[in-house]
Amino acid sequence: MNRRTFLSVAAGTAAAAILSPALAAAAPKRKLRKAIMYSTIGVKGPVLEKFRAMKAAGFEGVEPMGAMNRDEVLAALKETGLEAASVCDHIHWVKPLSAPDEATRQLGFDGLVHSLRDAHAYGATSVLLVPGVARDGVTYEQCWERSIAEIRKAISVARDLGVKISIENVGNNFITTPQQAVDYLDAIDSEWVGWHFDIGNVGRTGFPAEKWIDALGRRIARIHVKDFRAAPAADATKAGDRPKLLDGDTNWPAVMAALDRAGYSGWGISEQPGHQAADVASASDLAARMGRIFAL
Repeated sequence: MNRRTFLSVAAGTAAAAILSPALAAAAPKRKLRKAIMYSTIGVKGPVLEKFRAMKAAGFEGVEPMGAMNRDEVLAALKETGLEAASVCDHIHWVKPLSAPDEATRQLGFDGLVHSLRDAHAYGATSVLLVPGVARDGVTYEQCWERSIAEIRKAISVARDLGVKISIENVGNNFITTPQQAVDYLDAIDSEWVGWHFDIGNVGRTGFPAEKWIDALGRRIARIHVKDFRAAPAADATKAGDRPKLLDGDTNWPAVMAALDRAGYSGWGISEQPGHQAADVASASDLAARMGRIFAL
């Protein structure tokens, strides 16, 4: 190294030392961990084999479904070192809390309680809940009133177990704007009910994900990391297509900035299609894409 090169390198090193505190202060201090929704793991085989593959792919956690074999899940968590990021209610679509008949709503309520108990057993502190479905004769208002009544009945269980009920925004003809989401949580009015924000699901609502995040703020208990592709008018059959992360229309830098503003940390849970986690190689690509998003 000649003298000129040495002085140039020394000057650059000194400048970096001076600037690094400022750069560190400006950089987002995100603490996001990668998990995957169990029902989207495309690997064939028993629970343990699926967990082993996801661990090898770089995931730290998994989101089991409610009412799985609890002992089998616990054993697989212990052997692989994966953690339960949350639990997804297993029955909320087929036995919704918004159902017209009391018997169906009771089954939905029992499923929610079962999922809360599963989450507690796994060490998770959140259960994903689709609150109801506003179609097939169920109006928006009926879905609102019936689902809130059932959720309120489960709050004491959630509190006793230390597990939050987290409402997800989905394609259920219900809660399609950020303000509706805020109003719904306000109506329930409990610290034990928050939001499981699905980033990709809002692609069809007309409100970008960052607007939802800004509105919900610290009420967001968990996030589903999912991309979205809006179909051109000439090809409406592909509306809602789930491209690989970073290949869709989601404004990921804006989403990450909004999560920073909300003070969100913890689990980012993939809900991409199963073929994107069909083996270690494809799941590794999915995990790597999540890592790139989290670093934006």
